[in-house]
Formats: sequence, structure tokens, C-alpha cells
Amino acid sequence: MQRRNFLKNSSAAAAGLISAPLMASCKEESNSKAAPADQVKNIRPITICTWNFENATAKAWNVLEQGGNSLDAVQQGAMVEEADVNNQTVGIGGRPDRDGNVTLDACIMDKDGNCGSVLCMQNIASPVSVARKVMEETPHVMLAGKGAEKFAYEQGFKKTNLLTEQSKKEWVEWKKTSEYKPIINIENHDTIGILAIDKNGDISGACTTSGMGYKYAGRVGDSPIIGAGLFVDNEIGAATATGVGEEVVRTVGSFLIVELMRQGKSPQEACEEGVKRIMAKNKDRTDFQIGFIAINKQGETGGYCIQPGFTYRTYSDEGHVNNPSESFLNG
Repeated sequence: MQRRNFLKNSSAAAAGLISAPLMASCKEESNSKAAPADQVKNIRPITICTWNFENATAKAWNVLEQGGNSLDAVQQGAMVEEADVNNQTVGIGGRPDRDGNVTLDACIMDKDGNCGSVLCMQNIASPVSVARKVMEETPHVMLAGKGAEKFAYEQGFKKTNLLTEQSKKEWVEWKKTSEYKPIINIENHDTIGILAIDKNGDISGACTTSGMGYKYAGRVGDSPIIGAGLFVDNEIGAATATGVGEEVVRTVGSFLIVELMRQGKSPQEACEEGVKRIMAKNKDRTDFQIGFIAINKQGETGGYCIQPGFTYRTYSDEGHVNNPSESFLNG
């Protein structure tokens, strides 16, 4: 049952309480949030993702270049990495938790603020696609664990063994010491976050991950949390994060960056402030990585991180570029 039908059927009694003035007010508010026609006219399609995932941005750009919408672009871009067994930070082949289980997290958000998320889901190869189904086919935002997996099967997704021989071999080796010390810019680059603006000037975003390698069973970071790992406001822009998710959650990082852009900061300035807020709570700590990227309504982009080494890739009619990020700790 689609979300709109569920809400319609389950809320029929309440619907009679809605007054015409209230409905008119909502309509006016919706209209007021639409981008001015001249602003949209000057917007060119663009996509941006965390890290140097050139295949993801190439796929997303292909969707945009053919006139597709930003939601399809970010989903299909993320799916490329989820299906790549050589990428051990998302999807099939992702590093398992310390019990040997690959658990996946993802979320997606569209231009209207609709969003869907799955957390700690096993045996499904494309969590970002399940997250979109949660958004479109249920009245919920998040589904977790076995519930998310069951829902995926109901939607036609197939059961898949996510633990590849390479990831299993590394996990077995890790168990010899069981030392949990993620390597900066390797195990910590555990996420692809991807944002896009389409020909209509509409913004969407997606985020997908297998989480930190050898995490405690049940651990969930920022990636599937709307406002932390991803946030989209079609009036203003969007942001997404990568790195140690616990620290992003504590500052509601992606929402913060969008709000800073609302206040007039550029995407670059907003990302820098987002990292500085995190470091203000972690004085003298240098053992972790956070990277933010952002895009505003005009198609301007920005990125910033704690440690040197983070990059982000953009694709527009100006070219396909891997951008080294400036960092809080200059190396």
C-alpha cells in the first residue's frame, strides 16, 4: 500500500476536522517555498558525492543529463557502489561486525522533505533502494533490523549473501587481535553520501554504508539518520557526511550545515563551521575523521574534513572532478 493511500485510509475520521482556512494556509506555505522562476532558470544540473566514487557520480550524471530527476540520480549513483564487491564500505562485500555479520544502513530524501531509512539490515544488497520503498510505500521513515529485511522481501528484494570471501578473510585475521582501531581514511571512509540538483532545480540526497568494520553488533552511525548523515531542504540546499558517525550524530551535522547555509553561509563556509563545531567538543583529539560535503540551491558546492586525505567528486557540464578537501588539521 502506498504511503498516500495508507494515510488516506487510516485518517478518514480525522480528515473532517481539517478546516478550509488551514488547508489554504498549507497551500500558501507550499507555494512560498517554491524557487523563483528566474532562480531555477540559472541552475544547472550537478551531482556531488563523498570520496572519489567516480562511477557513482558518472551514473548519477547520466540520469541528470538525460533529463531525469535528482531522486533517481542519487539512488542509482549509490546503487553502483552498493553492487561493487571491491568497495568494502557499502553493500555487498562490506566489512562485517565483530560477529561476522554484514549489516547495512541507508537513507534517502527528496525535494519535498519525504524520506526513508533502513538500519542494521542484513541479506539485502541495495539498502538505499529499500529506503526509498520505505519512503514511498509506508507511513514510516525508518525500519530496522529484521523488520527492514522482512519488508524488503515483501517488496520483491532477493536474499543475498553479503559477506564476500575477501571481507571474511580480513575479519578472520582481525579476530586474532580483536583490536578496534579504525584506520583513518580507510576503515573510516565507510560511507557514500551523494547529492544532486536536476534540470528543474530540485535537490535530493542519499547515503549508504556498511558501517565501521568490526563494530559492535547492532551499532548504527549517522548514515541512516535524517538530519545527521543526510539532510535536504529544497529551498536552501543539502549536506551529507562521512567518517565517525557518532560525532556527526552529536551535532546533527548535516542539518546544521543546511541551516548555516540558510543563514547566508556558502556551502564551503558551512562545512567548515560544521567540522569546527565537532572539534570544539573534541579538543586535542586527532584520532578520527569526519568529512562533510554540501550543495546550495545555486549549485555551489563545498567540502571540509578533520584530517587530510578526504576528497569529494563533482560532475556537471563543467566536467568530472575529484576535489581534495581542505582540512581542520593541516598535514
